Amino acid sequence: MRQLRHLALVFALVFVMAALPAVAEAAGNSSPLGQPPLPVLHAQTPWFRYLLPNLPAAGYLVLQNTGSGDAILTGASSPDCGSLRLHQSQEKSGMSSMNMVSDITVPAHGSVTFAAGGYHLMCMQPKLKVGQRMPFALHFKDGAVLLLMAPVYGATSPPPGA
Repeated sequence: MRQLRHLALVFALVFVMAALPAVAEAAGNSSPLGQPPLPVLHAQTPWFRYLLPNLPAAGYLVLQNTGSGDAILTGASSPDCGSLRLHQSQEKSGMSSMNMVSDITVPAHGSVTFAAGGYHLMCMQPKLKVGQRMPFALHFKDGAVLLLMAPVYGATSPPPGA
């Protein structure tokens, strides 16, 4: 019970921190002390594909930046993963590889798609069930955190349009 209260408090604080860029945008997208304008971030259609308990699960979404400054995604976390990492699949000389990346830039007035064959989130040691909604957070270089909930699908039940 104590752990649940602590988790609820942490998520409440993170929600407040995550709302600060939106408040700056609403106030004319100005930042204090002459700093560059803050990015305003939105996630579209987040979801995770879960296969088996001993295999990593993959997370997909479209991350959109409607602000006038670049946003640099530096990490992710979830209580439902042993670790949640930024990954990129690449093909070089006919060979496919998947590598962890340290950061991903979401350009001002642009977006980055997390999809199979490109950028994605990798949930190591998943504690998931098909049909559940999974909480996770995206962490940015400027300290902003975007909290999200994503449905979990299995190998044979991808979301509509995927």
